[in-house]
Amino acid sequence: MENKKFTVTDDLLASKEQRFLNFIIDILIVYVIEITIGTTLNIIGDLTNSYAASNWVTSLSPIENFFFGLIILFFYYGLTEMYFSRTFAKYFTKTLVVKHDGSKPNMKSIIIRTVSRLIPLEPFSFLIAARGWHDTLSVTYVVKKHEFIAKKKLLDPSDEIVV
Repeated sequence: MENKKFTVTDDLLASKEQRFLNFIIDILIVYVIEITIGTTLNIIGDLTNSYAASNWVTSLSPIENFFFGLIILFFYYGLTEMYFSRTFAKYFTKTLVVKHDGSKPNMKSIIIRTVSRLIPLEPFSFLIAARGWHDTLSVTYVVKKHEFIAKKKLLDPSDEIVV
């Protein structure tokens, strides 16, 4: 029997609708995290009568607030995709980030993927092509989880898929 290697094919790729929903949900989550951090610092300041942190939060300029959001975005995407191969939105849409051979992306790929998201207009790149810039630059794919697992098991039933 010939030993075939698994490769991600176009039929496994997440749809544009799934990708757009991932984007919207993840941005909302990043926004909620940002608001939660600011609110928590304000509450701690009120409870301890130490207003340095809360004054810092309320005095952020729009540009500083934007960069604070970028830092949160970087950690959110980096940590969730590094450890789980998916963000919270990808759990909801049943999608997953993988390498071309179906393996879990390594740290370098996730860092490239996360930094690539900071390119202006990058969020709209997946509307033009099947894969966004953060996918192509990091050589990763966002696939439909259940179809991916089924196809991978079909090719090699003994392969244990950790997702």
